[in-house]
Amino acid sequence: MSREQNRTPDEARVRELDDQERIAVLARDVPTLERLWSEHMTVNAPNNQVVIGRRANLDTFVHSGIINFSRFDREIEFMRADGDFVFIMGLETVTPLSDAPSAGLVAGRTIRRRFTNIWKREGADWRIVARHANVIPNR
Repeated sequence: MSREQNRTPDEARVRELDDQERIAVLARDVPTLERLWSEHMTVNAPNNQVVIGRRANLDTFVHSGIINFSRFDREIEFMRADGDFVFIMGLETVTPLSDAPSAGLVAGRTIRRRFTNIWKREGADWRIVARHANVIPNR
C-alpha cells in the first residue's frame, strides 16, 4: 500500500487546509490567513527573521508587502500526523510582484525555497503554529 493510500483523516484535512493557506497567501486574503494561522504562530523566515504571533506576522509580511506574489506553488514531499500535530515539508516556488529588499525579493525573479509547516489542532480546528522557510541558492 502506498503512502497516499495510508494517509490519515487528519493528514487529508490538513493537506486541504495547507493548500487553502497557500492560495490565501497568494491572494493576500487576510481573513483566511487569520483563520488558518494560530494566534501564536511563529515564523523563521527566509530573511533570517523570527516573527512571533499572528498579528505580527500579518504586519511584518502581508501588510508590509513582502508577501506579494504572482506565483506561489507548494510541493509537499513529506507529511506526518502525530497526535495534535501535523508536519509538512517540501518545496515552494514563488515569484514576487514587487521588490522587497529587506527579504531579498526582486520583482519577477522566481525563487525556490525549502519549507516546513507545523499544524496544530486548536479545539476543533487546525492552524499553522510554526513555519520555517529558507531560500535555495541559485547555482
